[in-house]
Amino acid sequence: MLSRLLSFQQADAAFPSGSFAFSNGIEGLVAGDPAFDAESLTRTLTALVRFRWAESDRVALILAHRAGPDPVRLGRIDAAVEAATLVEAMRTGSRRNGASLLTTHARLATPGAEDIRAAIRSGLMLGHLATVQGALWRALDLSEPEAAAIAGYQIVSGLVSATVRLGQVGAMQGQQALRAVLPLVAEIAERPVTDDADGAIVLTGFTPLIEVAAMRHARADLRLFAN
Repeated sequence: MLSRLLSFQQADAAFPSGSFAFSNGIEGLVAGDPAFDAESLTRTLTALVRFRWAESDRVALILAHRAGPDPVRLGRIDAAVEAATLVEAMRTGSRRNGASLLTTHARLATPGAEDIRAAIRSGLMLGHLATVQGALWRALDLSEPEAAAIAGYQIVSGLVSATVRLGQVGAMQGQQALRAVLPLVAEIAERPVTDDADGAIVLTGFTPLIEVAAMRHARADLRLFAN
């Protein structure tokens, strides 16, 4: 029961993870498509989960969970996330969000949080969000499936929240889109992640519309979110 309650705490929008500052491309999509509506949001959530989170961020999180407190292994996972994230605004956002989450956990005295901060300061790690999530949530004794479920829920609920805050859809429309994509998140969260025999870290993702929107957003004169 405790692990379930800790999962709720980590996934709670009130938890100060810093994710509220990032739209992960949604603001750019909305700016480029005034007709962006609830159906558009559902399609975007589905694409992001299926073609980015499933084989990139989720895999990095699971591998970081398995690496535990090993800063060298965590650093290699971080480097793979950096290489797999082509858009500068998304790379920077991932590191900033990871730093915010880590700061909160350090203040909460989560085991290993200060060691991760030291590894980032020393250059062993970059501190990408998925890497930090995996390491910290293992320290809280959350299982791999629990960690994946939290991260999957956070990414889709965060995008829904961003779209509502932009005034593009209403709260009820946002919740309908969220409910529509949760079965996919649940299915993907339970997929096994196998360790490569050679220790290689393979992260793949292809969401060109979101990435182009994020690049355009980075040049916008006015914006609500960091990416």
